[in-house]
Amino acid sequence: MRIDAHQHFWQYDPRRHNWITSEMKVLQQDFIPLDLQFILEKNDFDGCIAVQADQSDVETKYLVQLAKEYSFVKGVVGWVDLRASNIDEQLHQYRDEAIIKGFRHIVEGEEDPDFLQRDSFLKGIESLTKHRYTYDLLIRPRHYAGAITCVQSNPNQTFILDHIAKPPIKSREFEEWALFIEELAAFSNVSCKVSGLATEADWKSWRLDDFTQYLGHVFDSFGKDRIMFGSDWPVCLLAASYEESVTIVESKLDAFTTAEKEAFWGLNALKTYNL
Repeated sequence: MRIDAHQHFWQYDPRRHNWITSEMKVLQQDFIPLDLQFILEKNDFDGCIAVQADQSDVETKYLVQLAKEYSFVKGVVGWVDLRASNIDEQLHQYRDEAIIKGFRHIVEGEEDPDFLQRDSFLKGIESLTKHRYTYDLLIRPRHYAGAITCVQSNPNQTFILDHIAKPPIKSREFEEWALFIEELAAFSNVSCKVSGLATEADWKSWRLDDFTQYLGHVFDSFGKDRIMFGSDWPVCLLAASYEESVTIVESKLDAFTTAEKEAFWGLNALKTYNL
C-alpha cells in the first residue's frame, strides 16, 4: 500500500491563511479531496494523511469530516492547543474520532527559539503520550536545540519530523542542518517525512542533483524503517507538480531493496501512524 503521509486541504480564506503571500498566488484557492483523489490514483497511491494548515479546532473537525466522506483519507494530524491547562480534557473529547492519529503545532512560525522547551508545551506533549497520539515536528533552525530537548524529555512519545527539518537547499547550506539530523535521528522514537523538498530549493530552477546530499544524509541517519514519503500537496505546487515531487525522491532510491521501497512509500507510515 502506498500512502502520501503529508498533504493539506483548505477552503481558502485570506485572513485565516495569511501565510499565503502574494508570491504564493497559486495557493490562493480551495484545495479539496476531489482535487487530490485523481492525482493519488494517477500516481498509484492508495491514500493519504491530511495535516492541519490552520491552528484551530475548526480545522481539526473539518479534516475529520473530510476523512469520513472520503475513504482515501486514512488519517488526520490535527491541531489542539497543547499549552492549554485543560489539554487532557480537550484530547478526551477526540477519543471517539479514531481517524485522528496525531497533532501538530506550526512551530516554524514561532519566533521564540525555546518554544518547544516551554513547561506548558512539554506538559501538552506528555498528554499526547498518555492519549497515544503522535506529534509532528515542524521547525526552523532556531528551534533545533529546543526540538532535541523536547524529544529527549519525552522518550515514550512518537515524533515525526516534517519536511526533513526544512534544510536551506537553495543556498546549499548543509553542516548545521546535518548535525541536527544526526542528533535527532539518534532518538529511536523519531521518524522523518521526506517531504517539502522543492519548496526549500530554488522554486524556478531546481535540479534533481540539488537534493542528493540532503536525502542521502536523511537515509543514512534515520535508516530505512523510519522514513516515509509526503508530497506536501498543494504547497509543493509553488515549486513542483505532484509528479515532480515524487520523482525528486524516487530518483534517489536506486540502492533501496524492493522491501525497503515498499516501507518508504507506505508501510512505515502505516506503522508510525497506526493506520
